[in-house]
Amino acid sequence: MTDTTSNPILILGGTGKTGRRLAERLTAHGTPARIGSRSGSPRFDWEVPATWGPAMQGVSAVYISYYPDIAVPGAAEIVDAFARLAVANGITRLVLLSGRGETEAQRTEEMVKASGADWTILRCAWFSQNFSEGFLVESVAGGEVALPVGNVGEPFVDADDIAEAAFVALTEPGHVGQLYELTGPRLLSFADAVAEIAKAAGRDIRFVRISHEEFTAALAAHELPPEFAWLLNELFTEVLDGRNETLTDGVQRVLGRQPRDFSAYATETAATGIWSN
Repeated sequence: MTDTTSNPILILGGTGKTGRRLAERLTAHGTPARIGSRSGSPRFDWEVPATWGPAMQGVSAVYISYYPDIAVPGAAEIVDAFARLAVANGITRLVLLSGRGETEAQRTEEMVKASGADWTILRCAWFSQNFSEGFLVESVAGGEVALPVGNVGEPFVDADDIAEAAFVALTEPGHVGQLYELTGPRLLSFADAVAEIAKAAGRDIRFVRISHEEFTAALAAHELPPEFAWLLNELFTEVLDGRNETLTDGVQRVLGRQPRDFSAYATETAATGIWSN
């Protein structure tokens, strides 16, 4: 490790899919981690800038995962303000979790690059774990996944690969000023992904393509927070239009190995019983 200090690394979104996994890796390697969340100590809340300064005191680096998602309008300005405050406090090492093909995500990347920080950007495909730790888990367990998406290929990336990439970027030299676009090793449509989950779970789980109007109505019925409903609508109406139907070598570049395949994720996750009805 290049940083021989004992100062903790602040993980924003430290209870989320990637942040939790990153914290586990840092702790296992003897690097202290500070969880940045509304339930953390000190508390961190993106919507309350007064919490930012206390949370970043004494830390050596920050992993930035924006809540609820970096695709949400206004994320760029908020992350920009945070990054500049961090640099003003002498914290220059920032690793940003970003998203592929998302206008606001790319704006946020440019803000972080311009902040004066020693940055690394992890620009990620759809998480495999959205099927088990996200909004789709209930649909999968219920036996039917209904989404307004056709035969578009998505290179689903495993959250463990993202966390491993973040860990390496934060603790090893050679990653400052690097943008790593992280994807899985192959393209799958959502129907393909659901079929692989069904096979791994040994269950009949169907994928059904629905209209955007039906999807919007279903979101309304679930009474999701407005920003989540907007986000899901944006992802399925804008981002999943084929713009991300390419594989990248980001995982290989940062980790020196092939990314984890979706089938391995499906098999391992099915064994936990989370998709049992």
